[in-house]
Amino acid sequence: MFLSVSGLMGRFHPVLVHLPIGILLLACFFQWLSIKEKFALLRPAIPVMLFWGVLSGIFSCLTGYMLSLSADYDADLVEQHQWLGIFSVTASLIFYLLYKFSFNEKMARWFSLGIIVLITITGHLGGSLTHGSDYLTSGLHNNQEGPALKPIPNIQEAALYPGVVQPLLQARCYSCHGPEKQKGKLRLDQQNFILKGGKDGVALIAGKADESEMIRRILLPVSNEKHMPPKEKPQLTAEEIALLHWWISTGADFNKKVKDLPQTEKIKPVLIALQSGNVKKEENAMPDQQVAKADETIVNRLKKAGVIVVPVAQNSNYLSANFVNANADSLIALLEPLKEQLLWLKLDHAAIDDAAMPVIGKLTTLTKLQLSNTLVTDQGIAALQSLHHLASLNLTGTKVTAKGIEQLKPLKELRYLYLYQTDVKNQEWTLLQKVFPATRLDSGKYIVQSLPTDTMIVKPPPKKM
Repeated sequence: MFLSVSGLMGRFHPVLVHLPIGILLLACFFQWLSIKEKFALLRPAIPVMLFWGVLSGIFSCLTGYMLSLSADYDADLVEQHQWLGIFSVTASLIFYLLYKFSFNEKMARWFSLGIIVLITITGHLGGSLTHGSDYLTSGLHNNQEGPALKPIPNIQEAALYPGVVQPLLQARCYSCHGPEKQKGKLRLDQQNFILKGGKDGVALIAGKADESEMIRRILLPVSNEKHMPPKEKPQLTAEEIALLHWWISTGADFNKKVKDLPQTEKIKPVLIALQSGNVKKEENAMPDQQVAKADETIVNRLKKAGVIVVPVAQNSNYLSANFVNANADSLIALLEPLKEQLLWLKLDHAAIDDAAMPVIGKLTTLTKLQLSNTLVTDQGIAALQSLHHLASLNLTGTKVTAKGIEQLKPLKELRYLYLYQTDVKNQEWTLLQKVFPATRLDSGKYIVQSLPTDTMIVKPPPKKM
């Protein structure tokens, strides 16, 4: 009971801690300003601010202590932060008593300077507990959005855990589950801690990736409060998820080399990409190779018919085509001469059906295809098996089923599948995730919390007597 109450009270620490910091720093600032005669009027306000700064500082220390009982943070760092916080409040109390009973200008200056130093160091340690020890300097480095994994020249000779899995965990998980902070009492920076798990049980089950809590949390919708990493932090790419899934599926070994583990057809291209340094495959990624300019005659015909045809990037010959204002059914055949340049194709709400799919299947350079709210069915999906570079496919609002989606299994580059309001049944999502372990499946079923204000109760007016 005590731990639950202290845990609740401890959550107020991040709210309360900023109050004494602001008040005490302002009091010290006033102290230095009041040295000059024109600011002497500020002096009476200083003891008042010190009083409230000390009082709020005491509450901050108490809630901070309660928060530390959760054991979610590095014990040594917590102890340093805790004692410096106590010293800061104690020094402020002495400063207040000095003002009230034995004011000395020179001593007041030294006390104010010491309090500023103490608060600065204490605040830095608090920030380190919350954001990591490098939070103050991380902004100086251009690596916030960088890939978690660096290229490995000979991936088959690399040890899977230290060479691939550990750097991945370090980049995506250590900020919450590392040596300095352990949310949910889960620590992922050492083998024994990983196998031990956290307060919710074991994090992984060797050989059973789909039953492992670590993988389950990663695959939850980003909007879900249990999704990991938290939505405000960099997310794992589909390739990184595939590597983690494969490591657990093969036994979660901490010593074996990549070549010593069974490699499925799904993981082979991910390993090859990691070796070539192209492990981070984005939805809007562009090919590295150059391409000749598209036939201007065809492009102009499409534009006159209302198709929006534009380069996907400045000084690029790769194109994007959007049929939002055009009759796609009569123009779709004009795309075939652009098959080398056409990278993105948007046909949302277009009046097309399975008859148009063979033409689209010839656009083998496509990486992004949007077919939402069209008449495409499982029969038409089969024609897309030739799009080996396809990374993103939107089938929202169509009549495709899980059986039809399974036909896309040969597409190794497919990373995003949008299947909201399709005929995929609830019980089939788990099966599809197993068929496409390196693909992020979007069901569109996000959880939005309801509020009391979302519902208005309307009552009839009282009857007049």
